[in-house]
Amino acid sequence: MTNTPKLIDPFAREINYLRVSVTDRCDFRCVYCMSENMTFLPKAELLTLEELDRLCSAFISQGVNKLRITGGEPLVRRGIMTFFQNMSRHLESGALGELTLTTNGSQLAKYADELAACGVKRINVSLDTLDTDKFARITRWGRLAQVLNGIDAALNAGLRVKINTVALKGFNEDELETLVRWCADRDMDLTFIEVMPMGDIGNEDRLDQYWSLKDLRARLAESWDLVESDERSGGPARYVRLSQTNQKIGFITPLTHNFCESCNRVRLTCTGQLFQCLGQEDESDLRSVLRDNPNDDAPLIRAIHGAIATKPKGHDFDYSRQRADGQMTRHMSHTGG
Repeated sequence: MTNTPKLIDPFAREINYLRVSVTDRCDFRCVYCMSENMTFLPKAELLTLEELDRLCSAFISQGVNKLRITGGEPLVRRGIMTFFQNMSRHLESGALGELTLTTNGSQLAKYADELAACGVKRINVSLDTLDTDKFARITRWGRLAQVLNGIDAALNAGLRVKINTVALKGFNEDELETLVRWCADRDMDLTFIEVMPMGDIGNEDRLDQYWSLKDLRARLAESWDLVESDERSGGPARYVRLSQTNQKIGFITPLTHNFCESCNRVRLTCTGQLFQCLGQEDESDLRSVLRDNPNDDAPLIRAIHGAIATKPKGHDFDYSRQRADGQMTRHMSHTGG
């Protein structure tokens, strides 16, 4: 059972997918995501777990049937499994079709079984390299062995795992074939993502990091037969299948191909700001509506509809003029990946 469409934006797109950042904190400091010395938000600004529940439930009541939990690193949020347990009631009622998350994998060994028990069926794990030294360099604080153990725990718990890899020029170009074969051996799908201009990251230059997925795909085609697929997972990825391994390879290309025409999602930050588009600065403050009306969801639902009514047609990301046009001031860890 799924809800009838209730959230329709000005371009007749049904908004049925909510991505929720539950924390801006992370136990890694990936060089394309945040600076090493991050200043995190005061706790009072963050939505409580109860407020997150209320907000997500309001969206679900309005036809959202896919909920992806993100961060920062969502599994470092204290008490987060209580939130997952509470959200599982919407899966049981049929109002929610899928509850999932994107994680760096560091906490999966601890939580994989609990996530599966809450009705989570598949997860995305961000992993950009299988080289221990390079992993330490790009995450600054991460340990590859911990992540690999977490991925094994998730697979053992019966979770379907998809690996998300940011394509980084001069960093993981030489691992393309290694990553594909490693995922194939574990029956995991793999999605490549173009690096996006989100927030100040210190001394890193995203123009130097940028590796076009058009080039990556051409490199893939040198070793494998790519079969076009019209499969969609509810997100922005476009897929091919490798005939030799039958695995699904996705491409998220906000820069070489604008995927906005089919956008069905909005993003809720850990502070209750609703971003109708990842690549625009427009936002709606749902936290104040939530806190001003503790016993009445009607104003909140009106605010949600009002926000969807202002969803733009698309983003402005552009590297074509040799500068990162459309750059966002906020970090991905705030908005949610």
